[in-house]
Order: sequence, then C-alpha cells, then structure tokens
Amino acid sequence: MKINTALKEWSVAVDALADGATMLLLRKGGIKESGGSFSAHADQVVLFPTFEHQKSELLKPQYQSTVRPVEQGWHPQTITLKAWAEITNIFLTHDAEKVAALSDFHIWQPNLAEARLKWKANQPLYVLALRTYRLTEAMVVNWDDAYGGCRSWITLVNDVVVEPSDELAAIATSDYQSKVSAIEQLLSA
Repeated sequence: MKINTALKEWSVAVDALADGATMLLLRKGGIKESGGSFSAHADQVVLFPTFEHQKSELLKPQYQSTVRPVEQGWHPQTITLKAWAEITNIFLTHDAEKVAALSDFHIWQPNLAEARLKWKANQPLYVLALRTYRLTEAMVVNWDDAYGGCRSWITLVNDVVVEPSDELAAIATSDYQSKVSAIEQLLSA
C-alpha cells in the first residue's frame, strides 16, 4: 500500500508513537489550517517529524532530554520518516477534566494539554488515537518548501510504501484495542 499524505507532529511525539510509548495526539490545528480548525485529511498517514516548536518543558520528564532546541524557521535538509499510522478514532472534547484524565495515554505535561484545549476555546480539542506501525526501512526525504508552515497536513513529493503488519505495530492489537476502549470510557463519562 502507498501513502503520500503526512501528518506533521513534534519529532519527540513521532518517536514515542513509533516506540509504542504513546498512542494519542491532541490537536486543534495549525495556524494555516483550512477554516482555522483541525480536520482529518486521511485515515492512513505518514508521521512527519517537526522540530521547530518542540519545547522540552511541555513534555513529561522522561521525554524532555530528547528535544534539541532549534531556531524559529529551522528545518533539516533531510527528514527521516520512520513510521506511519492509521487514525482509528477521533474524539472531541471541551472538558478539561476529561483531558486531564487522558494523561497516561500521551507524552505532554498537563499545562500543554490544557493550553491546547483553551486555545480557540469555542472549538473542541481533537483527541486522535493512532495505531502506529514502523516502516520496514526508514525513508530519508529531501526537504521541500511545501513541507513548511504551521499546518497539520502535507502531501509528500513521493509515496511511501507501508505494510500494516502486527510485527511492525508499535502496540499489540489487543493492547491497542484495550487502550482505545479505556479512552472512550474516559471521554464519554
């Protein structure tokens, strides 16, 4: 199967998704999003690591040392793509207590989750559950100016071949389904 739609996310979060350390992303959308809010452009996406807006203090302690500060506008000349994901569930919430209850399922400090919820307060926070798979071989792509900007979605210049294999899954099927059920219960309570 081939994919050319990529979801941009902090590099540290892409690594955590690929390692099975997390399965959730919390989104409101980038500044350049269509209509100013988040929407899912695809169910299957390549995870595209970004570096510019990463801030170690917004991450739980075990992830802070992996962030390398960069200047605004900086990007590497090549990007290493390591993983892709199926967006299996999208939950919406305006409830700060429910967002706080999701802490075990993501890598961010409570203040980042709260800030994302409060930003554009009239819009819900999108809680994305991602079933992540490692690529059989990491793929190095050259930077293209079309990849820049504060937006969630980009179209890759070249397709990425992916394989939905249990061997390549970051989280085993039964564990993933159990976690999605727990998240669903937390958000529907």
